[in-house]
Amino acid sequence: MGDGSYVLDIVLLAMVAGFIILRLRSVLGRRTGQEPPPRPVPAPPRAKDEDKVVALPDRARRVEAAEAAAAAADPTHAALTRVKLADPRFETEDFLAGAKAAYELIVTAFAAGDLPALRPLLSDEVYDNFRRAIEQRKADGHKLETTLVGIKRVDVLEADVKGRTAEVTVKFVAELINATRDAAGNMISGNANAVDEVTDIWTFARDTRASDPNWQLAATSVPA
Repeated sequence: MGDGSYVLDIVLLAMVAGFIILRLRSVLGRRTGQEPPPRPVPAPPRAKDEDKVVALPDRARRVEAAEAAAAAADPTHAALTRVKLADPRFETEDFLAGAKAAYELIVTAFAAGDLPALRPLLSDEVYDNFRRAIEQRKADGHKLETTLVGIKRVDVLEADVKGRTAEVTVKFVAELINATRDAAGNMISGNANAVDEVTDIWTFARDTRASDPNWQLAATSVPA
């Protein structure tokens, strides 16, 4: 009887195993060799212009090309850029405003023979020239009367950096009344009742490493 019970257990286990296999096949399916190939996974879409990418030159070459183009189009602007690189505090508009103020002060002080007022505004060479002219005028007994009616134009002609010295040349177009009188008050040159248009070309200079931000008049000339 024990043997019969053992056989029955084996049969029951076989039935359970067969049932489990049938369930797995119904859920997982069977490969018969006729299945369709697996569907490929689509690749992500490519950017429309991905195939048109062109390598750009490096930044240094772009900057160099831009500076060359700017210099060719406007040499004065390129020169002022060099001044600003040497002196980060330099701004063209501020400089021109200061140049106008300096022009008025220098013209007025020269006419009055005011050497102390001229000294900080002029380079050594220009100061010596102005001083000699003032002293000669006094020795001759002459008096210069100058009235600045107005400054019509102020334009930068050129700029440069020589070593640590920045130079900017400016053209002034001004309206002045000039008259020179002798010791007796007689007019010997000029006209106290006429306004003349005067063009002066002045070069201002500054040591870019100096703590003093002021520029000095370093050269004067008139148009040829």
